[in-house]
Amino acid sequence: MNDEFWKRKSLADMSADEWESLCDGCALCCLQKIEDEETSEIYFTDLACRLLNLEECRCRDYTSRAQKVADCMILSADKPEVFRWLPATCAYRRVAEGRELPAWHPLVSGDPDSVHKAGISAKGKAVSEDESGEWTVLRKLGD
Repeated sequence: MNDEFWKRKSLADMSADEWESLCDGCALCCLQKIEDEETSEIYFTDLACRLLNLEECRCRDYTSRAQKVADCMILSADKPEVFRWLPATCAYRRVAEGRELPAWHPLVSGDPDSVHKAGISAKGKAVSEDESGEWTVLRKLGD
């Protein structure tokens, strides 16, 4: 499917398979986020959703996640305001903003592990919310 569809299609025009393939598997969207009320800056923590498989950086119940996790972020092309809660590295946010996908993105590299090799993912950096109640801020989402 590496026909660079993301360069010629808007998010709204993508097929379901194209949409899903944009996910690089970083799992940063599955980390708890906090917003500075004074600056509106968003930071993500090292606390992962209880449904996140920390080894694979994939949801354990992707199909039913919204029913099981009340504040699960469901992305949709018709709700672009949600993209501000995604890191600047996220393909959904990048495509919505008219930016290129980075070289480490699996659609560009051809390697599904390239996001982890590049150190972009939550792999090895997060703990499940079931295991810890302590939050550590990792970085600002725009970084």
